[in-house]
Amino acid sequence: MVYVKRILLDVLKPHQPNALEFSQAIANVGVDYRVHLIVLEVDENTETIQIEVTGSTIDFEAIQSTIKDLGGSLHSIDEVEVQSEIDPV
Repeated sequence: MVYVKRILLDVLKPHQPNALEFSQAIANVGVDYRVHLIVLEVDENTETIQIEVTGSTIDFEAIQSTIKDLGGSLHSIDEVEVQSEIDPV
């Protein structure tokens, strides 16, 4: 089985929720998620942010759904780190 351990996303979001609330919502998706968010650009209505999520098994679909629920739009997946593990027999 292959597990996603780290993912780096480029996201466009509205000003609200703010960066802290946005990060907390994404961290709440998983039990051991660590979220690092950087605001790259701010305009009148939106912010371009970079989100790095690390964890033992990242659920990308759940993160993508949370971003959408918060009013954000996923622009790209910029980096991914995965690990394969042998299933126990």
